[in-house]
Amino acid sequence: MSPTLAKIYTPNTVRRVLNLWPPFWGAGIKITELSDDFRYCRVRLKRRWWNQNANRSQYGGSIFSLTDPIYSMMLMGVLGEQYYVWDKQASIDFIKPGTSELHAEFVISNDVLDEIQRSTLTGDKHFPEFVTHVKNRHGDVVSTIERTLYIRKKAQFREQSSVKESLQ
Repeated sequence: MSPTLAKIYTPNTVRRVLNLWPPFWGAGIKITELSDDFRYCRVRLKRRWWNQNANRSQYGGSIFSLTDPIYSMMLMGVLGEQYYVWDKQASIDFIKPGTSELHAEFVISNDVLDEIQRSTLTGDKHFPEFVTHVKNRHGDVVSTIERTLYIRKKAQFREQSSVKESLQ
């Protein structure tokens, strides 16, 4: 994230912008809650005639899109301008048809943050994995998404490793 973006990257701004973002808006996706510390997010997928497949259940692409930028966006807010954060890989397992409004919750724990910061301190890449369960209005899981992120501390913010220091 650039220093300019970091100045305006607040939970309310991010939530509003993503809710107006055409891929979200058009698919019926809405961020309904984003905590002040970026560590919790709840997202909803409305069921509309235009996001149903031929079987009259939620279109799989919309279900997958529901989760697409969320963990990256959250970690960019938590880690700030010192880190690169990108999606690296993702997969989805469709468990049952989504025939109602769907929702998903995203949480970043202290343990995950500690591991990211510890693993990237000297510039190493880190690939945390997250699992998200998309649920219907009854709380039944309709799909499970596994997502791997790429996180690396930017060069100007890295600590020098003891090996590099001993060579100098």
